[in-house]
Amino acid sequence: MLGAEVLSKTVAEDGDGIRDAWLASLKQTVSSQGGRIREAEIATQVGIVLTQLREGLETGDHDADGAGFAPLRETLADISRSRALQGFTPTDTANFVFSLKEPIFEALRRFHGSDASDLTAGVWAAGRLLDRLGLHTMETFLASREAVIGRQGQEIAELSTPVVRLWDGILALPLIGTLDSARTGVVMENLLQAIVDEEAEIAIIDITGVPTVDTLVAQHLLKTVAATRLMGADCIISGIRPQIAQTMVHLGLELNVVSKANLADAFAVALKRTGRKVVRQQPPGGERR
Repeated sequence: MLGAEVLSKTVAEDGDGIRDAWLASLKQTVSSQGGRIREAEIATQVGIVLTQLREGLETGDHDADGAGFAPLRETLADISRSRALQGFTPTDTANFVFSLKEPIFEALRRFHGSDASDLTAGVWAAGRLLDRLGLHTMETFLASREAVIGRQGQEIAELSTPVVRLWDGILALPLIGTLDSARTGVVMENLLQAIVDEEAEIAIIDITGVPTVDTLVAQHLLKTVAATRLMGADCIISGIRPQIAQTMVHLGLELNVVSKANLADAFAVALKRTGRKVVRQQPPGGERR
């Protein structure tokens, strides 16, 4: 018999034995997975996968990428996406499919051990099919995990660029970490929207938390300053540390914008530009504290 026929017959005749052996193998790994998945859920997934595997083999389709295995591929993709969100490792996810090999090989040996030709053909067909399904599972898992990481990176970028309202018409944007092209877009979008919402006159960009300022970072800052001015607001850069100032002079970089050493000095300039000033309040009785 052809390998696919041997495999199909074995899965149909010994489905319960394969399921029990596979489930026992998977349950051994539940404790090592930190309780991220329950045994009942594993049992449900095992039952669905084996049913769809048997139905796919019964169609006569020998190719894991064929139409006969489309429902099974979709189920494995759903399992992979779910495990990516739950924080499973690639090894845990791959093991879900590849651990099915041993139960199927054992079933083939029980049913076809006396016929070396059928046994070899069945083992070859099972290995090829499960390897392809395992690769499909891993491809989906990795794509899902990359999507999760990308989304988390975007959320972190948004959280790390808050626009703070210091006073009526005065905003501050403290930057922490490296300023790259992608983050510049987030910074610019958040700042410009805040200028519109607050009807701000002055925006202070504080770079105290930016480790280094090179030509690329300076260009990103200039883009943000230019966009701010187009919205009708002035811009002040604060947090220019001595090391950064020396680096900028050495590189011949010019921001062409008012800069101050710290946020307090920049805020004082902003207050002066908007016709305000801060004075010390005299305590009752005219005595200074």
